[in-house]
Amino acid sequence: MSICPKNKSSKSRRDKRRANWKMKAATLVKCSRCGALMVPHRVCKACGSYNKKQVVNVD
Repeated sequence: MSICPKNKSSKSRRDKRRANWKMKAATLVKCSRCGALMVPHRVCKACGSYNKKQVVNVD
C-alpha cells in the first residue's frame, strides 16, 4: 500500500516544508598540536594526532 494524500498540498505549503533543507559550511577547529584546521572529533590530517596524542604516523 502506498500513501495516498486526501487533499492537494499547495505550492506554498510544500515549499515551506522544504525551506529548511539548507547546505551549511562544515565546522572547522584548530588542531591543538599543529594549529591546522580540521573537523572536530577526527584525527588531524596534518599531524596525525587526536586529543593531544599521536595516533597515526603521517609521512
